[in-house]
Amino acid sequence: MPLPNSENARKGRDFEEKVRQCLSKLYKTSFHEQSVNIGTPSKAHKFDLVSDNKDIIVECKNFSWTETGNIPSAKMGFLNQAVLFFSHAPKEATKIIVMRKDSHSKRKETLAEYYVRTYNHLLKGIHVKELDIDSMRLKNVK
Repeated sequence: MPLPNSENARKGRDFEEKVRQCLSKLYKTSFHEQSVNIGTPSKAHKFDLVSDNKDIIVECKNFSWTETGNIPSAKMGFLNQAVLFFSHAPKEATKIIVMRKDSHSKRKETLAEYYVRTYNHLLKGIHVKELDIDSMRLKNVK
């Protein structure tokens, strides 16, 4: 049973913490929410997780298919917004979107796989990973 919307902030923070743990092990560095200057003229933008030396920038998305297996259109828009911010981030930084692994019986692919298949043309230089929160395994989707 889905949690009420009032629980969304807590669910997001919990997911972000799981992503932080996985990425810290993988990259052997610490990650924290922090601002990075983007664009010209530059302006500070707060990203979900940024490595200590700011060479890895991460956005965490704890999204799921709708209850009936439909595409969560508004959430796709939020993903595309993250892609836009990444396109203005420092070119030398590694940019990663981490999505929660979410499957639906009506679908043959996870939500992250669907997103990459549908929006791959926007994802130049952006990595997409999927976190299985049960096994705490990260999968490279793109």
